Amino acid sequence: MTSAPPRPAAVDSTKTFLWGAATASYQVEGAVEEDGRGESIWDRFCAIPGKVRNGETGAVACDFYHRYREDVALMAELGLDAFRFSVSWPRVLPEGEGRVNQAGLDFYDRLVDELLANGIEPCVTLYHWDLPAALEDAGGWPARSTVDAFCEYARLVARRLGDRVTLWVTHNEPHVAAWDGYGNGVHAPGRRSVEGALAAAHHLMLSHGRAVEVIRAEAPGARVGVTLNMWPMEPASSSDADRKAARAADGFQNRWFLDPIFRGEYPEDVLETFAPHAPPVRHGDLDAIATPIDFLGVNYYHREVVASNGNGGRRVVHQDGSQYTDMGWEVSPHGIRDILERVWEDYAPVALYVMENGAAFGDIRAHDGFVRDPERCAYLAAHVEAVRSAADAGIPVRGYFVWSLLDNFEWAQGYGRRFGLVYVDYPTLERIPKGSFYWYRDLIASRSPAPLVG
Repeated sequence: MTSAPPRPAAVDSTKTFLWGAATASYQVEGAVEEDGRGESIWDRFCAIPGKVRNGETGAVACDFYHRYREDVALMAELGLDAFRFSVSWPRVLPEGEGRVNQAGLDFYDRLVDELLANGIEPCVTLYHWDLPAALEDAGGWPARSTVDAFCEYARLVARRLGDRVTLWVTHNEPHVAAWDGYGNGVHAPGRRSVEGALAAAHHLMLSHGRAVEVIRAEAPGARVGVTLNMWPMEPASSSDADRKAARAADGFQNRWFLDPIFRGEYPEDVLETFAPHAPPVRHGDLDAIATPIDFLGVNYYHREVVASNGNGGRRVVHQDGSQYTDMGWEVSPHGIRDILERVWEDYAPVALYVMENGAAFGDIRAHDGFVRDPERCAYLAAHVEAVRSAADAGIPVRGYFVWSLLDNFEWAQGYGRRFGLVYVDYPTLERIPKGSFYWYRDLIASRSPAPLVG
């Protein structure tokens, strides 16, 4: 009997700075009905007429499930230090708990080995919004039982991959998962309830805190964190009303998650706002949420300029003269430095990673076959420069991940928004590196800007 070839060893995770790119399972993998994968809330949501642009779904997406080796070769050409991907919970636990789908775990095994064989560090995100539908049927994130299910899932994945993966993210953007999924209904599962959103947010954060220790127990040497979408909330004027509106927006978007992670408490002013729908906090919950983490991931796309609407509420003010992306987001590179600086000064995380930063523009493949995206190149260059200035000021920024490696399924926007460094021709699934791919390749090769050391 011949022995199996040795697995690739984990790469050196002590590099001063990681240049990376990111994707998420439902947005790129496809193969939703293959190899025992269970149904997710996004499979269901996409089937509801009017929920997703043009009725599009992630059923095929970029077909990363079958083409991952081709895509890892592109990562190697790009020169990435690290690749951030998410595990599909229903691919490994079709009912969300209990029965394990070994074929699903085998896929991520192969992906990790392929990355390591190319000298690319895997960064695993456990939850990027594709909750198993069976758990939604049992109450979803507003139900406390989902916390236990998530910890079981985290243990399973960490046990399988923890011998080779050291960089772990528990949750991606719990604010979006809670409020867009359970508050305003624009994301799966499409529920609309303030009370449900607050319960979902609390249980997402509680499952994060509990999973930190679960991952460390299964993967000694793991570095574990969580990734929040954050942006500065700037008052539209110096008036007290606008300052108060910006402070309220910051509490809702940023402090509601930062304070429990780093201070073990929810911010009092936001608690007062949500008093009729208080989150279901039990004894010990906030201590668990505040379990020390090894890094904080920051997803940054834009700032918001906030004004009072005159009725005790607030509105975001369009900035004449600013550039906006296809998502309607202002191009505001100074904001990434502002948010990194603010988080460092107010919460002092051990380390920070920019886990997502990028822009959607209307990319078109020219007659010569090339995709020129000068707007994205300029966007990335300005944001990288702002990250460098933050690091030069002593903020411990340890990595920068572009969103996204590939054009992909952009949730409720379907395939109508392109963020990728690589253009995907969806009818053929051909990959075409864009101008920004080559810009980023050259940046990484030059190891510039340096030094990026906090």
